[in-house]
Parts: sequence; C-alpha cells; structure tokens
Amino acid sequence: MEGVVQDGKEALTWFRKAAEQGDAIAQFNLGLMYAIGKGVVQDDKEVFKWYRKAAEQGHARAQFNLGVMYYNGQGVPQDYVMAHKYFNIAASSGLKSAHKNRDIVTKLMTASQIEKAQNLASEWMKTHAENHGKGA
Repeated sequence: MEGVVQDGKEALTWFRKAAEQGDAIAQFNLGLMYAIGKGVVQDDKEVFKWYRKAAEQGHARAQFNLGVMYYNGQGVPQDYVMAHKYFNIAASSGLKSAHKNRDIVTKLMTASQIEKAQNLASEWMKTHAENHGKGA
C-alpha cells in the first residue's frame, strides 16, 4: 500500500490558504510549522501571530502554546501574567496540561500579578465566549 509523499512546502501552501480564510486549526498548524521550521525558516514572530489568531477563535492548544511562549520569553518579552492568562484560558477549555503549567507559573508570581492574570483571563473569556473551548 502506497501513501502520499509528505511535502512540507505543499502543506504550508494549503495551511496558509485555510489560515488566511480564518480556519483555526490551519492557523495553529501554520504556527506549528513556523515553530519547528518545517517548510519555512523558523520564525517566532510568525509562530506568535498564527497561534494568537487560532487562540482568539478558542483553539485550546494555541492558547496553551501562547502561555509557553510568554513563560519562556520566546518571540515575546517574558511575561508571567500573560503566561498565566493563557494557561488559565486553555485549562478552562479542558486542556489538562494547562492546569499544571498554570500552577508552575503561579509559584513565580506575586498575589497582585495573579489577580491581574485572573482578571485578564476572565475578561478574555467573556469577550470570546462563543469560541471558548474549541480545539482542546
């Protein structure tokens, strides 16, 4: 039985077309391709751009990955408040690993930072309620 030959550049073309039309899964996958440099030069700014677009549509793994980027300062300035925010959003979408990461970053934060992060997550969830919890 023969399959289709994997072609990173061809996949990139189709992911980009779908991503530009607003498909959250394609946006996440395009971000992932930029993260690992598959078919493209690795580019943290592009990673962030496409994960953010997918996260805005409720893609839980994109939300989680944004948390990781903020936690590590990868492509964005390191920001534990923003990391906590995105881990919290992804956790509330049902992504179990996000709970663990949120708890880890919480230990590095002050009480006021935690409160700010929780408020940001709560505000985000209110304004994105129709999309919340997709792609977990």
